[in-house]
Amino acid sequence: MSQNLFQSPDYFYVDELLSEEHKLIRETVRSYVKKEISPIIEDYAQRSEFPQQIVKQMGNLGCFGPTIPAKYGGGGLDYISYGLMMQELECGDSGVRSTASVQGSLVMFPIYEFGSEAQRNKYLRRLASGEWLGCFGLTEPDHGSDPGGMLSNFKDAGDYVILNGSKMWISNAPFADVAVVWAKNEEGEIQGLIVERGMEGFSTPTTHSKWSLRASATGELVFDNVKVPKENILPNITGLKGPLSCLTKARYGIAWGALGAAMDCYDTALRYSKERIQFGRPIGGFQLQQKKLAEMITEITKAQLMNWRLGVLMNKGKATPQQVSMAKRNSCEIAANISREARQILGGMGITGEYSVMRHMMNMESVITYEGTHDIHLLITGMDITGLNAFK
Repeated sequence: MSQNLFQSPDYFYVDELLSEEHKLIRETVRSYVKKEISPIIEDYAQRSEFPQQIVKQMGNLGCFGPTIPAKYGGGGLDYISYGLMMQELECGDSGVRSTASVQGSLVMFPIYEFGSEAQRNKYLRRLASGEWLGCFGLTEPDHGSDPGGMLSNFKDAGDYVILNGSKMWISNAPFADVAVVWAKNEEGEIQGLIVERGMEGFSTPTTHSKWSLRASATGELVFDNVKVPKENILPNITGLKGPLSCLTKARYGIAWGALGAAMDCYDTALRYSKERIQFGRPIGGFQLQQKKLAEMITEITKAQLMNWRLGVLMNKGKATPQQVSMAKRNSCEIAANISREARQILGGMGITGEYSVMRHMMNMESVITYEGTHDIHLLITGMDITGLNAFK
């Protein structure tokens, strides 16, 4: 069992921009990751198994829906606090952060933002505590980057609706108690429904043989004439604006989370470069290794400043989805590149489970793809700055 010696890089003293509460929240989650996640995560990843015990642990820690008001079980915290939580969780593993992102941004947020008071009271506290695990059903087998083409649909049947269709690549699905599902009504409008485990015709097959996010539970959602009570329909939203606004919140968390993975890879590579002796001296003394490390810390510092500024804008209600998109893409890109360079610095040891870098490297292949692929986010920025739509 390897010891987590992580030390957070802060080349431009970004900590001076954080409040004492921010730093306390970050240290609390970091301590949790070092104590509960780091000692076990490699074994779970090797076995491709989800550590179910972390759900209640993270609920107790307040990692689920930290920006949701306290009256519904959330933390009532600001967005920088939320970001720092996601950063520290992903220092441990992207799958751990994914569990929290889905629960807070993709399940709790739409219920809070678009749900009825009865729905908020029924679901939010149980989700916040980790008593219930949730998932988010948007992506379909033939509709990923173009969710508006979804085929899942429901028809009126009196006191309930009949839901048919399927979703895939759904984090948390195999163990989820509830699913926030987006489907088209009989007029072709997209609406959100809360589907509960145990409803007849609802199944969640597990996705096997993943090389990435191996410690995260991924599956499908299959709806075969599922009777969903009408009171489970989210009443306050129609159209793609609903699911896309959820994705904006989740992408914000990913921007911070992917940075956490990059920081862990950099810290591991820096420490290794000082300890590994070749040709009579530490490899960190060679120019090529210093180039790698210098570029890593430069990109991390730029991402830290971007994420902090984005958090300020989120707190003021001024952040745009396009700004969130840019930050998500940037953090994923630097994390993917830094994990690969860190693997190179570690040489052969970089592919072993003794170090975290190869696991981060594989995980980033998922993180750089989900919630908007790398290319899609590039086009979002392109459309924003030119006013021209390259999607159609």
